[in-house]
This record gives sequence, structure tokens and C-alpha cells, in this order.
Amino acid sequence: MKRSLVLFDLVAASDVRVSEHGYEELAEGGISDADILDRVSAGRAIENSPDYPKGRSVLVLALDHDGKPIHAVWGIPKVFDRPAVLVTAYRPDPARWDEQFMERRK
Repeated sequence: MKRSLVLFDLVAASDVRVSEHGYEELAEGGISDADILDRVSAGRAIENSPDYPKGRSVLVLALDHDGKPIHAVWGIPKVFDRPAVLVTAYRPDPARWDEQFMERRK
């Protein structure tokens, strides 16, 4: 899948915000904000939702500092072109994802 260039450009420019839910999920998953912010540029967009009612969003797979997978949902609020908002981040469940954590199991 193609990278979501606008999103990655916004993160690279530090034009980001973390939602309250995003902070809660980071804490619950033991994920540092540095793991998300520093590694998203090396991540891969695995699901794009350009028509999501609250604004376009993308699910990104990144690896933390230990090489463990993280899924992060980033969005851009509807009718805006910035900032990139971290909506949520979590450790993907291996029972629900393929071995590369790129595709949902059927």
C-alpha cells in the first residue's frame, strides 16, 4: 500500500497532536510516545480511510525500539489539512492479524 505522504510529512514536521484516547492507549499498551513519533516515518500505511466521517485516517504499522509491532491510527480532522492526530495506538493481536501484522485474518 502507498504511504500516506501528507501524514508522514506532518509527523516529520512535528505538526502532530495526540488525542486523549491516544494517550490512554499508549499508557495501557506500554508504548512510549517516542516509539510512535520517532518510528512512524519508518512505518507502513496498511489501511487508508479517506472517507471517514470525522476526517481521513490511516492505520500505520511501526516497530518499537525492541522491534515489536505497534498499530497506530493517525487522522487529519475533517475540513482541515493539519495537524496529524494520533487517534489510538495498540499492540496488534497475533490471533487477529497475519504474521507481518499487515492484513486482518479472515
